[in-house]
Amino acid sequence: MSKHIHLGRGSVRSYVYGKHDLPAFVREVFGARELQRHTFPNGGHHIEAEIGDSIIVLEAAESFPTGSGVTQNSTYVYVADVDAAYKRALAMGATSIAPPEDKPYQERACGVKDSFGNTWWISTYTG
Repeated sequence: MSKHIHLGRGSVRSYVYGKHDLPAFVREVFGARELQRHTFPNGGHHIEAEIGDSIIVLEAAESFPTGSGVTQNSTYVYVADVDAAYKRALAMGATSIAPPEDKPYQERACGVKDSFGNTWWISTYTG
């Protein structure tokens, strides 16, 4: 564990903005485990969550102030079963970008967009 890194690990972290359903989306689709949550007076949340061996930062609110620098994100996540994760994502309201298919680089992968417009590339290594 490194003392200069929040929670001791994860030197590089995706910082993902989204609506209030974002924490439930990453929990249900990727099995994320919430490590910390800070709730803001406006009802928004700053969440540090663990997916596998990685940590992701989530900013969830119903809306963000104009000019606040909020952007949509694209994140690549490895899972044990890409087909099951894809079905869970669609059940959580995501829209399909690409259904699961075998890729020439030894992965089975798909893509979805969440309710905020973030792109999630989901993959299982098959090599």
